[in-house]
Amino acid sequence: MSLPQKLFNRLFQPMVDATVWERLSVIEDENAFLVGVRRYDESIRDRISPDRESVLQACLTAWREDPLARRLVELTSQYVVGGGIDLQCDHAPTHEFLMAFWNHPLNRMAIRVIEMCDELTRSGNLFLLVSTDRSGMSYLRVVPAADIDRILSTDHDIEQPVSFIGKSEVVYPAFTPDRDGPGEDGGFPPVMLHYAVNKPAGAQWGESDLAPLLIWFRRYAAWLEDRMRLNRFRNAFIYRVRANFASEAARRARQAELAANPPSPGSILVTDESEDWSVISPKLEALDAQTDGLALKKMIAAGAGVPMHFLAEPEGSTRTTAEAAGGPTHRRFEQRQRYFLWLLADLLQVVLQRRALVDGRVDPKAGVAMHGADISARDNLALSQSGEKIGLLFEQLYQSGLIDAREYLRVVYRFVGEDADLDALLARAGSADRTGKE
Repeated sequence: MSLPQKLFNRLFQPMVDATVWERLSVIEDENAFLVGVRRYDESIRDRISPDRESVLQACLTAWREDPLARRLVELTSQYVVGGGIDLQCDHAPTHEFLMAFWNHPLNRMAIRVIEMCDELTRSGNLFLLVSTDRSGMSYLRVVPAADIDRILSTDHDIEQPVSFIGKSEVVYPAFTPDRDGPGEDGGFPPVMLHYAVNKPAGAQWGESDLAPLLIWFRRYAAWLEDRMRLNRFRNAFIYRVRANFASEAARRARQAELAANPPSPGSILVTDESEDWSVISPKLEALDAQTDGLALKKMIAAGAGVPMHFLAEPEGSTRTTAEAAGGPTHRRFEQRQRYFLWLLADLLQVVLQRRALVDGRVDPKAGVAMHGADISARDNLALSQSGEKIGLLFEQLYQSGLIDAREYLRVVYRFVGEDADLDALLARAGSADRTGKE
């Protein structure tokens, strides 16, 4: 150490806290130089890149190794996708093309929607790469969120992506309706679509449903492993033999004799009054640990938004309690299903716009409706009963001229829990009446 360094250390080191001095003395290498650094083009509402990548990897690892994490992802897909997705379009040529895209062997959308929902739940982001051939048929591939490094957006709107940069510096252009079209060779350039859930306002990236549960997954797994390890030794015991030995040599000889020929389980020991046999076993109080495990599982259930009986924990003893606990969960799944159906409808609009550029029969403005399976079968029974009763009541009001047909339809559809375009229904009914009269 040079003389100036010794002088500096002697004068200023005592004035600096030891922790600060230790941090300042860290060698600036690749592992330490960029810690806590955020890119200039990243939103302050997003996680920094190293943190986001570690969370994505942790969520994937939890899904692979933790049965609770795997089950939570499966539950979301089972409720959101359910028995399948129904595609509806009134324009016949457009509907024919959409079904061809949906059932194409390279798309297999009936199965791929499960993969898409799993990825959206697991990573909070869904990157869809759409490739289109010269005939206008599109092919869909799901790109893992961990393979995307950056999202470049316009200067004044963070919600309008321009391109997506992959880890290998591959650039995926974002879909832009105004600039989309076939190239000079007649082929369409591939474009990427991005959808995100659990996204804070002003952020580009979504958050995984498993992200806030990672620490509780680890704690529950560690607690369960400790209980299993301790319970393994709960039934283990050792014999303790008390006797008056003449010398230490006699005690060792007796111990060696018993070690060479230990009593087998269920055997009968006959000793004289000079020896007193007893058993030493651990007192673990394993039953008291049930409350700890239940508390950890409650935290996981609360973070996932599911009742305890969804995680194989029959907390309630009655069916009514279980059904009441499932109400908020069904609302959460309905919200996610509504977003997922909108996502699919938006994807199909992109597919239609590309096809329409080479096929004039396809109408990109034709309405495409996506319908998912019912979240709760019990809700259907309650809604049908309420719809029947309110329908009879409001039918009398309609026949008396106190309400018009649109108000009558609005109330009935509201009580049966279905969304409908009332004006389109009335227009279609009026057209049918005119056709019948003619």
